[in-house]
Amino acid sequence: MTDRIQQKIGKLVRPEIRALKAYHVPDASGLIKLDAMENPYSWPEDVRREWTEVLRSVALNRYPDPDARRLRERLRAALDVPAGMELILGNGSDELIQIVLMAVSGPRAVVLAPIPTFIMYEMIATFTGMKFVGVPLRPDFSLDRQATLKAIETYKPAVVFLAYPNNPTGNLFSREGVERVIEASPGLVVLDEAYHAFAGHSFMDRLGKHDNLLVMRTLSKQGLAGLRLGILAGPTPWLAEFNKVRLPYNIGSLTQASAEFALTHLALLDDQARQIRYDREQLFQALSRIRGVQAWPSQANFILFRAENRVADQVFEGLRTRGVLIKNLNSSGGMLKGCLRVTVGTPSENDAFLKALEAAL
Repeated sequence: MTDRIQQKIGKLVRPEIRALKAYHVPDASGLIKLDAMENPYSWPEDVRREWTEVLRSVALNRYPDPDARRLRERLRAALDVPAGMELILGNGSDELIQIVLMAVSGPRAVVLAPIPTFIMYEMIATFTGMKFVGVPLRPDFSLDRQATLKAIETYKPAVVFLAYPNNPTGNLFSREGVERVIEASPGLVVLDEAYHAFAGHSFMDRLGKHDNLLVMRTLSKQGLAGLRLGILAGPTPWLAEFNKVRLPYNIGSLTQASAEFALTHLALLDDQARQIRYDREQLFQALSRIRGVQAWPSQANFILFRAENRVADQVFEGLRTRGVLIKNLNSSGGMLKGCLRVTVGTPSENDAFLKALEAAL
């Protein structure tokens, strides 16, 4: 039976898919979870009670609003989307990346991004049968403008993705460099601003100034990861095409109601983001004081670092055995060889991580 199944898989499943490994999410049970760039703060109890009352009114026997019209209007105001621009929503940013690439995929279509960056750009390009071209960053993780512009000229990508700030390096590319990429690109440029709340810089106000610019956001990093809500903003003609690819009812009723409720508590989310930014700087300074650790400044809610005198896999396991889970990037190779990434947690979680790290070193 197994042999017959494998033979059928060999005939039916594309070879590039067979060559992939499924995206792995480790079990964090019983561990301090600092591996997934989540907001470590939950809502106060009174806000949680108010939220559950909102959910009581949701009609689960009915399909959700297929266009999430009320939520989109509230997001438009909350995100300062320029007049004349449209929004579509996705089940997290991942679905939006998939929607965009499904809409523009073709036999010779290319997706381009600087590397290292968010792994899903390359994975979803592969899913949709597109060629992915990665342009290495400079040793300090800044954008190699000359190499990027040369690659754009050579490959004429259908889509360029720029994570702003970049994941997993945490840095913002220069605004001038990003502008040059937008101007030079014959296809779309998607600015992925997943970590906007921690960076304070955005290209949202440039929408409409460039006919090929889209801006992507998510609420996941601001404490709503469980909702899986991604937002894509851009000119109406582009989003009208992408909306044809979006599956109906992709944003459930509970997600729509919860996100609408959360937007009435923006001050709370902003306060939590402000606290995370403060804690990030404290954590970075503490990491920088540990002998043998190289940490890179971050404009996101995580910090990339390298233990210079220890194998990253050993450090990762040493932390795990001491009850702390972070992200091991060593297997990515290249510029990330030997690197690990820690999410900024609460002060007590950060202290526990630092103590475990010193012990693991």
